[in-house]
Order: sequence, then C-alpha cells, then structure tokens
Amino acid sequence: MIAKANDYNTELYGHPDQTPVSPAEFEPQSGGEFLVAYVEGIPVGCGGYRRHLEDETGSTVEIKRMYVEPNVRRLGIARRVLGQLEIDARAAGYSAAILDSGSKQAASHALYESCGYTRTASFSIYKDKPGNRAYLKVLSTLK
Repeated sequence: MIAKANDYNTELYGHPDQTPVSPAEFEPQSGGEFLVAYVEGIPVGCGGYRRHLEDETGSTVEIKRMYVEPNVRRLGIARRVLGQLEIDARAAGYSAAILDSGSKQAASHALYESCGYTRTASFSIYKDKPGNRAYLKVLSTLK
C-alpha cells in the first residue's frame, strides 16, 4: 500500500512523499499505529499515525500515508480509516492530530475538513512549500 501511495504522489507532484518516516514509528511501542483497509480480502487503503515530532508535549499524533485505491474511492474507506486512527490515538492518550497535504489533493482537503480538521500552520519539510496545507483536530472532544 505504501508503494501505491508513493506512486500516487509521484503522479501528482513528480516524487513520493519525502518526509522522513521509519516503519518503527508506527509501532505501538513507539506510540504509533498503522492500519490497512481490506475489501473482500484485498488491501485497498491505509493510514497511520506517529508521534508528532514537533510537539514537545507528546500529546499530538501526525497522520501519515493516507491512501485509498482509485477504484474504491468515494465509498467511505478513507473516512473509516481516519476515524479509527482518531479513536485509537485518543485511547492511547493523545489529544490532537495533525497532518499535511499537498495542493493537488482536493478530495483529501474535503475529507479532512468534513471530519473536523481545521487549517493550521504548516510544519515538516514542506512547511515553506507553496501549496502545502496543514490541518489540526482536537481529539479530546471525540465521543
């Protein structure tokens, strides 16, 4: 799934997401999680969270590698993956989630905004790039 997400970003931007990421950051013992969504036993989507490296309090997760296969988009898979990540992050003691997305991902922006994310200051290696959009959501209000 990660390779497919990288291919998609390459189609859009000419390169995969270049944010330094280690698979170990998504393991529970490191404070992270990674989910894969399946339809009829076939992986069709993914997403994960890791501790947000720029939050010294340790209370924020960074959502990374959200991706859904083109043939099953608009079926609510990304919304379900994102929702489960939020639930699990809150259960793990996190109080906020942050993420960033490029300007060519309008469907992603619509998803995040409809799920209660609001624009925030850019961060990461893309913070000074035109078109970078960062979003934040307070998780402590999840029911």
